[in-house]
Amino acid sequence: MVGRTAPASRYALSFTSGALLMREASIAAPLYLRERDWSKVRAVIEQDNLLQARTVASGRRLTREVTQRLAVLTDGEIELLVDAPATERGHLLWAAACRRYDLIGEFAEEVVRERFLLLASMLTYEDFDSFVRGKALWHTELTEVKGSTLRKLRSNVFLMLNEAGLLSDRGHLVQAVLSQRVATALSTRTPSDLRFFPTSDHDIGRAER
Repeated sequence: MVGRTAPASRYALSFTSGALLMREASIAAPLYLRERDWSKVRAVIEQDNLLQARTVASGRRLTREVTQRLAVLTDGEIELLVDAPATERGHLLWAAACRRYDLIGEFAEEVVRERFLLLASMLTYEDFDSFVRGKALWHTELTEVKGSTLRKLRSNVFLMLNEAGLLSDRGHLVQAVLSQRVATALSTRTPSDLRFFPTSDHDIGRAER
């Protein structure tokens, strides 16, 4: 009997709201350190409309999105996020997006970092589209998504990279210069989350020591 390859788990594709959500994270993260319960954090944010959403529905959607991303960070990383300057917050929130969404994490590792290591300085929409076409061979859910939704997802990924300081306004990849404390936090996972950043193997090895 010929063995069958297990079907790939479906990609979560709900990152159509906002980009890195820097402002929203700065509101939600301190609440979590107080409550230590993400359901309570969501309730407080929605009840008081702390994200200043225009409608109840958009407020719920944005609150769900930011809390789901922050929930993949450890308590130590949340504490670091609260006290971090903008550059460190951007790096932590990019790592959170990569953890939360396999599609983003795989794009970061297989395309963004790979192009950086190959000294290809530009990252284009076509790079993302080609990546998605390849993944669609194993993830049929990508073929079921509307073209307009895929364009929104693509736009948000590029906005995230830009807000994290990893991509210039003109589409040039920017080497990640991680602080020692952020690099140490991200390298404690196996495999290291430093694989999500345009940086060298030497830099990853140095952070893991």
